[in-house]
Amino acid sequence: MTSFSQSELSTRTKEKLDLATNEIHIWVTKPEELLGNDELLSTYSTLLTATELAKQQRYKFAKDRHDALITRAFIRDLLSYYADVAPQDWQFEKGNKDKPEVINCPLPLRFNISHTKNLIICAVTLEDDIGCDVENTGRNNNVLAIAERYFSSKEIDELFALPEAQQRNRFFDYWTLKESYIKAWGLGLAIPLADFSFEINDTEHNHNDLFTIKQDINLSFAEHRVDEPQIWRSWLVYPTAAIDEKQEHRIALSLRTKSDNQKTDYQLRFFNTLPLLGYQEI
Repeated sequence: MTSFSQSELSTRTKEKLDLATNEIHIWVTKPEELLGNDELLSTYSTLLTATELAKQQRYKFAKDRHDALITRAFIRDLLSYYADVAPQDWQFEKGNKDKPEVINCPLPLRFNISHTKNLIICAVTLEDDIGCDVENTGRNNNVLAIAERYFSSKEIDELFALPEAQQRNRFFDYWTLKESYIKAWGLGLAIPLADFSFEINDTEHNHNDLFTIKQDINLSFAEHRVDEPQIWRSWLVYPTAAIDEKQEHRIALSLRTKSDNQKTDYQLRFFNTLPLLGYQEI
């Protein structure tokens, strides 16, 4: 059974959080840290609706059932740090873009979840559409063939112009950014990935020695795609070896606002949590 020492838990808090309009909160949790903690996992099950439990139980493999349970408890718990709503009392529905939304929330919270091998993330904003994606860059894929099939010609040219040793990393930059864009819309692959292009300036800054962040990222569209680049902002986040030993995860965020946001000073804040055991800002 997994147990947590008092010193581990003492660094966490359950205090309510404020969320400013120029902030994006990025939450992370690692499902493997909860393997074997049957009592806590049983408590998580009580937070879910009958529909959520039925969906979770339909997964064939135990690991997938475990991750699905953690994901649902994770989102319910973290949302409760923003509002006086108990984790089990949150209600969700699919919005007009088939994207999960909170029903009757006292705050205009928007969120998006993504998960990959042993990492679940959730990005939270006020009012504005947010999309996030996390990928494990160590998985065995023919990434260049995928790029040639799905990316824009502009991105393909930039990718193949790079030295071979850099191409795989750049592929995951583009892939996660594209996923975050379509997830912010909530339309999935109804938006062809070749209809929009990202241009990445590799200027970066460090966040507490835990994350490297790139935010000088431009978005453009094919002539037939109706969208406005000035209402979009995107970020790439690279967890450092301090929290991601193999440095094999890539995170991207895309934010869509109602008006020009190019001069807004957005702040990213990061939180590590275990559902119902509190969080730590990192």
